[in-house]
Amino acid sequence: MGVRGFTTASSVTRDRLALALAPALTPDGTVASPSFFHGFATEPQVLARGLLSLADITATRYFKYTPTTQRDPVLTAHGDRLRAEVFSACNSVYARLDLLGSGLDGGEVAHGTTNVDIGMATRQALASVGRGELFHLDVGRHGLTVATPATAATERPVEMPNRWIPALGNVAELHRGLARAFTLDRAAARALLTSIPATTATGSAGWLTPTAAGFRIAPRRTDRAVHVNGIHRLSGLKRLLPHVTGLTVYGPADGEPGATAFEVELQHARLLLGITKEPWRGFSGEGSLLSALASPEVTEHAALVSALLAFEPVIDVERLRLESGLTTAQVESGLAVLAASGRVGWDIRARAHFHRELLDDPERVTRDNPRVSAARRLVAQRLVERGTEPGEWLVHSGTRTEPATYSVRGADGDARCTCTWQLTGGGDRGPCKHVLAAQIMMKEIR
Repeated sequence: MGVRGFTTASSVTRDRLALALAPALTPDGTVASPSFFHGFATEPQVLARGLLSLADITATRYFKYTPTTQRDPVLTAHGDRLRAEVFSACNSVYARLDLLGSGLDGGEVAHGTTNVDIGMATRQALASVGRGELFHLDVGRHGLTVATPATAATERPVEMPNRWIPALGNVAELHRGLARAFTLDRAAARALLTSIPATTATGSAGWLTPTAAGFRIAPRRTDRAVHVNGIHRLSGLKRLLPHVTGLTVYGPADGEPGATAFEVELQHARLLLGITKEPWRGFSGEGSLLSALASPEVTEHAALVSALLAFEPVIDVERLRLESGLTTAQVESGLAVLAASGRVGWDIRARAHFHRELLDDPERVTRDNPRVSAARRLVAQRLVERGTEPGEWLVHSGTRTEPATYSVRGADGDARCTCTWQLTGGGDRGPCKHVLAAQIMMKEIR
């Protein structure tokens, strides 16, 4: 577990909660007392229940259900919106609440990223917010302040789990590969949320299929259907049922079972919930960015791209290409490194990256992705060579007492390796080190 230091203590007055924030990263650098927004929510219950939904999700282990005390969303201000992101305790569910500028009144939204706590006292305060009540939001010098004329609470800082960093990168890459399958109107969306099994349910799976009347869960794949394994993992959306105006379902572009995402439409806000292919799989171990991280020069590309980012809600790749002098492919490789560091996310609706700034750790990418480090060592030690068959690469690995040679075919596309890890089903969680080594060699000889 990693932790960031807080500079001030949380406090409480008669009519408002003041929660301390860690020093925030902004376009002007680290600021000990940041100010992101100070004003009112135009839809008080939407914001309150949206934050409560995040608290529900991050405090739940959906695989072998266990409630936990984890509750630490990452909060980013983009100038035109506020974003709060969390993972479930089991790491198989990702949720992001986007509070749009139209849902904020009384102040400008600044830029920056920090992490805040949603504890039991805050949950009680949020749960008491009425539909027509004044609801004040202050994200800044004194922390995250939520206030109504009758609510108050005191909270404390909590740790931000280290595995959230690689998980944020894998979410970005997995969601890049998703396509919109279908959209449900208000009535159908609410019917779907009502039908979701309880959080404690298990074994719920099927093909979510659009119909003329709305949707159905089918045992077999049909046109535009999306496979959902662990439907109970959508239960965190139920709090928002009275405010839902529509729901869009996203699935893998090839239609096969995989990671999926559900975006709920709200008044002046949206809540995106993404789940892994299976309930026991966490986003932190998906390995979706490994191929993009393999080449050593991607670190240099990331450094150039990083210097040009400024908390954009939608990153313009063409602008980065022109200003950095890199090619489009090099900009994308740099963004992949930044995603692996948690500093870039993916907006599935806009089909574009967005910038979130976390504390920089240049060694994190290789530390969090040991297969990348192992592949680079294999190349550096000249243990990769062309095979006798067209498109084949031989990778010499193993130990001094048990040397081994593995055959990699199709290393620049749908690669397969003869190693035990790949043959026993690990291939859908990213390539093995032998495939990565072959990919590095193919790029070097071009």
